[in-house]
Formats: sequence, structure tokens, C-alpha cells
Amino acid sequence: MPTLCPERARAAARALSNEQANHPGWLGGLPLGIKDLDRVKGVRTTFGTLGLSDHVPDFSDHFVERLEQRGGLVVGKTNTPEMGAGGNTFNAVFGATRNPWNTALNPGGSSGGAAASLATGETWLSQGSDHGGSLRTPAAYCGVVGLRTTPGRVPTTLVAGVSAAHIGDGVIGPMARSVRDCALFLDTLSGFEPRFPLSLPSPNTSFQDAVARSTARVRIAYSSDLGGLCPVEAPIRNALASALERVEAEGGSVIEDCPDLTGLEETYRKLRALGLVASFSRLPEDVYQHFKPALRDNWAYARTLTLEDFADAYIDRTRLFLVMQRFLEDFDVLACPAVSCMPRNSDVEWIDEIEGETFDDYLGWMKFAFLATTAGLPAASVPVAVSRQGLPIGIQLVGPPRGEATVLAVARAVEMAVGGPFGPIDPVVA
Repeated sequence: MPTLCPERARAAARALSNEQANHPGWLGGLPLGIKDLDRVKGVRTTFGTLGLSDHVPDFSDHFVERLEQRGGLVVGKTNTPEMGAGGNTFNAVFGATRNPWNTALNPGGSSGGAAASLATGETWLSQGSDHGGSLRTPAAYCGVVGLRTTPGRVPTTLVAGVSAAHIGDGVIGPMARSVRDCALFLDTLSGFEPRFPLSLPSPNTSFQDAVARSTARVRIAYSSDLGGLCPVEAPIRNALASALERVEAEGGSVIEDCPDLTGLEETYRKLRALGLVASFSRLPEDVYQHFKPALRDNWAYARTLTLEDFADAYIDRTRLFLVMQRFLEDFDVLACPAVSCMPRNSDVEWIDEIEGETFDDYLGWMKFAFLATTAGLPAASVPVAVSRQGLPIGIQLVGPPRGEATVLAVARAVEMAVGGPFGPIDPVVA
């Protein structure tokens, strides 16, 4: 972690109270990492950009307050690409985060620092966030579990005149080394927050209980390419097929099937552009001037779109939501790769070719992430194999609306079928 706060963590440990010890998300002194896109009072928070390299907030985000109230100890901030934009974790403030399984490779992004901190045992739990796979890709690359939550499941902090709460595509989510720990972390993070307009109440049954009741008799639909949307490298395709055979051997049902996802990529790109307009249009010039070219290109594209484009995107996302809602009446989850390819060298900003298909920008290689974000569905990345080169491979499980409990229960069944979870590792220095 590039920014540590040991004195703050020690003070919190000394002040630890059992006042909320009966809460299902009680953490009891577990060390946590907070992504450097989110505020911790009195701790340097840079958003990975030079224009905010000395920023120290005077308040903590809502979910950070909640974590500390429920016994978590924030030990530091984890690295992120600039403004969280990118599938590789590097920035001009702190440099690159390396993949612990092979330090010549990248850990994914944008929650690459969070995933690396978990894989190495630096933290017990680490908070991530996700729009275009920002916690699912790093979880797959670093051999940990990451859960993209339903918008509103975890409250975020709003700043009047800056925040756009009702554009809820970017979400906070738990990351951990096991499904059970991920469920614990979600119990801690979730719950109604009156200061956040999309906030959802906690379910009547804890997420940990849902995992504890998990059975092997899961119903999984599987598509290796989401109906031709995404190319995928052979090691990933083969590893997932093998993992699902083991799920079937334990009593689960796996059927190759995929709903009609026509228009998904175009819809995702428009919705993401709307979020960029909301996020960047009020930034001061002394912050914007430091943005990397890829981020400036994203902003330029966003400004070419019209009101009709954004209206079409919202109509199309509703159609895709309904398609998935109906499809998942017959299955617990839709399984697919978490990411299209194995990790590349750490100095590769974004991947421009997979299996002969080329991409014009850094979103092209992350298409497996688009579905859950566009339809507003929960999705988990769970490690299921290690490649011949010694690298972890993850499967993505996309669940029904507000169905984190279902996703986590299936994730636990998959984890047990493949002999998981992985434990912490010492970095493999290349």
C-alpha cells in the first residue's frame, strides 16, 4: 500500500468497543485497506492524480465510518489508476502496482492495489469499487474474491454541487481471500443510509448465513463468450470448463446458455460517458490538466453524445435488465469469464488485441464486465484454477436483481468444488 496510517490504526485498536459486537458484520479489529479513490479522514487521498497528490480530506466516506464503527482497522490506502479509469493499476503519483503471482505482470484495475494487498496477506479485507470490472478483473488476476454489488447496497458519500447520486453505475464492493470473508465484509458494508438516496436496507438474513446454507445443487447457465460479445483466451476457457465440470460432479447443474444481449456494448459506453460528464465537468483545471491521454480521450468522447443518446441508453439498459431478470428465473446465476485474457506486462497500459480481435481503446478488452454494470446486477469474481504459468484464473457469476445472497451462495459452492479458497502468497519476483 502506498499510503499507510499505522498511528490511526493503533488508536482505533486501543479505542475498540464491543458496542456493535452483535452486528453480523462485526470485524473485531481486522485490518482493512481502503482504495485511494475514497476518503479517510486525515489520511492522504490522491485519486491517483497529480492534481490531488497532497489532498488530505477532513471527513471519511460513509462506508469508512461504518467499517470503523463495526470494528475494522483502516491500515492504509491501496493504489488505483488515475481517477479509477483503467484496467491496469499505475499512476503518476505512486507508480505501478505489480501482480503478486508474477511481479512482471499487472494486477488488473482499478482495484489492483486492493487485490494485491489481499493476495499477499497485507490486509484481511480490502474495499474495492467497480464500474467496468474494476474489482472483478483484479480479483481474477490476483486470485481473490471480489463482489460487484447492486447500486445502493453500499452507501457512498455525496458532496453537494459535485456528486450525482442517481447515476449509480460505479459501486463500492467487498474483496477478500474467501467467499465467507467476502460475505462478512458485505454484512459490514451494507445497510440503509439516509444520506444516500439509492440506499437499500439490509436483508432479513445476513449474507454470511446465506453462504453457510449454500449447497452444491446450484443452477448455472454458462457462456464462454456472452453470445459472441467477447473473445477469450484458451487457458481461461479451458479452466472454466474444467471448474464447471467439478461443480457438476458435486451435484450442480450447468447448462450452456446465454440471453440476447444485443446492444450491450453501445449501451454501456453511453452510460459510462454520462458518468464521466457528471464526474469531470466540475473539476478544477489544475486537476484536469494532469489527466493522462486515455482519460482525456474518454472525456472528449463523452462530450460528443446527445441527450437522445443518453435517453436511448436508459431505455436499452431497462430492456437488458428485463432480459436478465427473466433469464435468471430459470438459473441461479449466469457464469462467464471474469476477464478475456491473462495478465500482460505491467508496463502495458491497456490490451489492444485478444485472439485476433483488435480494440481501439482500453474498454474493448473488458467487455465481460459490461453486463452486470449495465443491468445493475450483482456479480462476483471467484478464483477457480491456476494456469500452467502459475497464474490464477477467475470465473464471473452474474446474479439476479438485488441477489447478492444468491451470488455468494453459488460462489461458495464453486469455491468448494474446486478446492478453494487460495491462501496468501509471497510475491513471485520476476
